[in-house]
Amino acid sequence: MNFSSKLLEKAVDEVSQLPGIGKRTALRLVLHLLNRPKSQTIQLADTLSSLVEEVKFCKNCHNISDMEICEICANPKRNKEIVCVVEDVRDVMAIENTAQFQGHYHVLGGKISPMEGIGPHNLHIDSLVKKVKEGMIKELIFALSSTIEGDTTNFYIFKQLEGINIVTTTIARGISVGDELEYADEVTLGRSILNRIPFETSLKR
Repeated sequence: MNFSSKLLEKAVDEVSQLPGIGKRTALRLVLHLLNRPKSQTIQLADTLSSLVEEVKFCKNCHNISDMEICEICANPKRNKEIVCVVEDVRDVMAIENTAQFQGHYHVLGGKISPMEGIGPHNLHIDSLVKKVKEGMIKELIFALSSTIEGDTTNFYIFKQLEGINIVTTTIARGISVGDELEYADEVTLGRSILNRIPFETSLKR
């Protein structure tokens, strides 16, 4: 792809690194930004810059937040004794959209995947186990995607909690095997949360 401007080429290269964006799509997006009023494009750039510089991760659950503690963890009406374990922020948003869960979350930041070089030490598993050992959590809900990596991560955490008096459940398999949680419709996901089953039961299936 030949460019008449090095600045344009650099911008296209950067945008094309985003997930699902190829060079042609990146070129269309960059040209669209150039054709918009300059003030709008500058505002977008400023917003992205502020996001990178100022965004925080909740010290309690690792969710993205504007504050040291996210709004969910800081809400006194939420049940801190029930914690839903999810892969990333998108899953928190998906479950919140169902309005069926009023507990807390724990964002792992991914799932165990040897093929991608992601091991337990790359995830927020140690902080989860520490919270459980402190005795403040009565139920842990595994809500990772129904994939081999998701099931492996669930099982790894489950083994780390052996001997600890805590209820472990998993969302009901209204979510098809192999599906990513964020793509499930709100009704199905909401029912899966409400109809969760003991994690040990899911191992026997």
